[in-house]
Amino acid sequence: MDERHQAIIDAIAEIPEGFVRTYGDVSPGAPRLSARLLSTEQVPNGLPWWRVVRADGTLAVGQRQREHLMAEGVPFNGDRVDMDVARIPHDPDRKSTRL
Repeated sequence: MDERHQAIIDAIAEIPEGFVRTYGDVSPGAPRLSARLLSTEQVPNGLPWWRVVRADGTLAVGQRQREHLMAEGVPFNGDRVDMDVARIPHDPDRKSTRL
């Protein structure tokens, strides 16, 4: 696994229970990279993939992801995560994973 992928894995692993980050938060400047990584078999067991959502609060994985988030107490507004409450924003001190 290369350095960029490891940085994404590390950022996802750091998301605490009950909170979310966006694909762009875990991979600043390259949100598609984080989405692609999460859709592959390279994701380690135990990584809380369900805590990464789209910027508008919608879920890429649907009901399975929603069940995980609801079990952790993540608030929703209809079908979307309440990003004002649940989102942990990008940490600007974190190393960028730009391509």
